[in-house]
Amino acid sequence: MPEQAPPATHWSTTRFADNDEVRLAYDTFEDATEGAPLLLIMGLGVARHWWPTGLCQAFADAGFAVARYDQRDAGDSSRIPDTAPSNPLRSLLCARPAPYTAEDMTDDAVAVLDALSWDRAHVFGHSLGGLLAQRLALRHPGRVASVTTSAALPSDVAGLRVLRYLRPGLLTRLARARFPEGREGDIEASVAVWRGVSSPGYPFDEAAARAWAEAQADTGPRDTKAQSRQIGAPWHGPALRTLGHPTLVLHGQEDPILRVAAARATARTVPDSRLVTYPGVGHDLPAALWPDVARRVATLATSTTLRPTRP
Repeated sequence: MPEQAPPATHWSTTRFADNDEVRLAYDTFEDATEGAPLLLIMGLGVARHWWPTGLCQAFADAGFAVARYDQRDAGDSSRIPDTAPSNPLRSLLCARPAPYTAEDMTDDAVAVLDALSWDRAHVFGHSLGGLLAQRLALRHPGRVASVTTSAALPSDVAGLRVLRYLRPGLLTRLARARFPEGREGDIEASVAVWRGVSSPGYPFDEAAARAWAEAQADTGPRDTKAQSRQIGAPWHGPALRTLGHPTLVLHGQEDPILRVAAARATARTVPDSRLVTYPGVGHDLPAALWPDVARRVATLATSTTLRPTRP
């Protein structure tokens, strides 16, 4: 559930990290500059501003120093030109030449950690960000202390195997929707996404969603080519079963995009991971859950001894 637009003073000015030619925008939560480092990775196509400030405040209260960044092809980070199809669902299911890999995207996260001077951080990813959090820990295990993956696929799943976990209806409707050009179209697309992913067990405040969208206008929800490039980035890295970090898997039981089976598969594959499913929750993180989510991530952070990596 989006909140009313937060005061700008909660966040630092935008800074940039570089991974070769790719510039990555990031900022830090000013109320949480001390504590255990926590890097937040948002989902498909959208900017870092989609992280609710109230959730970040809950992380700060739980003892974390909080940072967030825009993935390549999102927000204020570099856009990668190519001729990607305009249907992200097609890119997800059909292997095709891609302008970058999922490994490149994990290296982007490491560039942000370097810019923050964080040798090691806890990582929380939502949706596509949860998939990337898993892959970041697999490719760069020494840079990650713990992994929280929310509303995400298992990192090993690709191509047609995604279908066993996917509820394609909402993605198809959003991909076919047409919005006006310019700022008004960005606002309408953002509200449509919030409405689509919202939790049926919690009230959806459309006025608050619109106020938030007007304050944080973002082209991501209607930039389907950028979404296609992100979701179509192939992964050639280690298998999920070799993940040796403390891992928390979160998922809404009413998720309109991914079945709960996706979370169960991740938790079943990662040794000693913790699975939490929330009744009445969709593909978002309602405000009522923020204290519980922050508490669970903080509990996970206390068990950051890496298990031996399995071959």
